[in-house]
Amino acid sequence: MLRVILAVLALSFGAGSAFAFHCPADMAKIDAAMKTAKLSAADKAKVRTYRKEGETLHKAGKHQQSVDTLAKAMAILNVK
Repeated sequence: MLRVILAVLALSFGAGSAFAFHCPADMAKIDAAMKTAKLSAADKAKVRTYRKEGETLHKAGKHQQSVDTLAKAMAILNVK
């Protein structure tokens, strides 16, 4: 039983670390896409807001929320 608990904890930590490295990659994609994006002023404002919020969440250690928020910006930019 102890082995199962330790395995679950190890996998949980690994997943958190994976998200931690995913956030900066998404932010870089957003930044690159914004340089050539042809969006309305309202959409650009939304992207900037989501980008800033995603970075704040990342720095706070809330990586899944950061990835989800950055995904909203990427959807507006049509970036994968």
